Order: sequence, then structure tokens, then C-alpha cells
Amino acid sequence: MQNTPFDLTGRVAVVTGSSRGIGRSSAELLARLGAKVVVSSRKAEACKEVADGINASGGDAIVIPCNIARKPEVEALIAGATKHYGKIDILVCNAAVNPYYGPLLDISDEAFDKIMGSNVKSNIWLSALAIPEMAERGKGSVIIISSIGGLRGSTVIGAYGISKAADFALCRSLAGEWGPKGVRVNCIAPGLVKTDFARALWEDEANLKRRTATTPLRRIGEPEEIAGAVAYLASDASSFMTGQTIVIDGGVTTAAV
Repeated sequence: MQNTPFDLTGRVAVVTGSSRGIGRSSAELLARLGAKVVVSSRKAEACKEVADGINASGGDAIVIPCNIARKPEVEALIAGATKHYGKIDILVCNAAVNPYYGPLLDISDEAFDKIMGSNVKSNIWLSALAIPEMAERGKGSVIIISSIGGLRGSTVIGAYGISKAADFALCRSLAGEWGPKGVRVNCIAPGLVKTDFARALWEDEANLKRRTATTPLRRIGEPEEIAGAVAYLASDASSFMTGQTIVIDGGVTTAAV
């Protein structure tokens, strides 16, 4: 892998929500490409399983648990990663929540605030802590895992969609602010992917049948199919790309209804 634009040897990546799903696949792929990886989610034991697997395969990973809704834990994550590895080159903002399914106007203030806090505000916290240090070195990549929910209306997950649309705007603004310092900020917008997070959507056989019938590839995604885009955005292969959103949804947002 050395001497290719995808080589991440010597770089340090922090991946939130990386004990499972898209985050785990991303952490594992970044490690295979040579990055040192900080595995992080709320549960340390689940993170340890991922880190142990990376280390057993010849990689380099540590665990720093973090609930992204709690600012002191976010601060401890970035400080701990920097203390252990000396720097952060790649920040993958993957962790998110969706505690509410139903009509948008019926959502409680508490649920809405939780969604916006975890899915948007935490990304601002993480970026504020990691980006300035990247800028000092003149290089860095921030990757926000958003969703096609931010591109489409929904009668079921409307508040989640609002938070994901906000991430697109956050990405564009940060890209403009920090591009002159060499820091790139991009989004990925997955469609329905077979993760525990989205289980309520793909375990419903009727819903899954409807979704796949209108998806050109006639299936939903797998976590590792999103991880490839994370690796691209983390690497020099995407060195002229910032402020953009990559949609990976099997074509569902392009299909005629």
C-alpha cells in the first residue's frame, strides 16, 4: 500500500461510534491502510474488542470511551488521543443518535434536543478541539458521517433528517474557514445500511421490500461499503476535495419513483 495516495502510514485517526457498524468498519480499514486508530464509543468493552482485533492483525489501536453528548468526555477523547499519539490527522465524526420515530410535530423537546446535541453540536465540539492543531501542521481531514435523511423528507425520522442536513451545512462552513490552513472537511451521506443503528428500518420486512424495490442496486448497503469512502476522504487521494458530500445509497436518491 505504500507509495499510493491511499497509504495512511504515520497518521492518527479518531473514529467516534467505532465499536460497531460503519464506525467499526472504518476504523478497521483505516488501520489496514497504516493509520494508528483511536476506537471510541460509549462502552469501553465493545471498543476493546475492535482495538484488540486491529492490534492482533498488526495494527495500532487504543480505546478511549466517549459519550459524544457530554462535552467533558469529548474533551477527554481529543486530549487523550493527542497525548498518546502526539497528534490527530483524521477525525471521523460517526457517532449519532435517533431516539424518536414518528411525526415530526409530535416530538418532545427533550428528544429533539438530544438529536441535535449528539448529531450536530458534538461535531462542532470535536472539530473545535481537533482542527486547530491540524491547522498548525497545515494538514488534516475531518469526515462527518451524515445521511441521505438530510436530503429527503421523512414521515418517520424527520428530526434525524434535520440534524443530518445541518451536518452538510456545518461541513461546508468549516471547509471554507479552515481550507486556507490545509484542513479538509467533507461529509458522507449513506443510504440504508445494515447496522444495529438502523435495525428498526431494515428488520421491518415490508419496509425493506419497499426500499429495495426502488433502489437501483436492489439491496441495502453494508458497513464496509461506507468505510471505503472514509478511507478515500482520509487519504491524499482526496487532497483537492473539501466541503463536499458523497452520497452512497445504492442509487436510491437518483431513482424514478
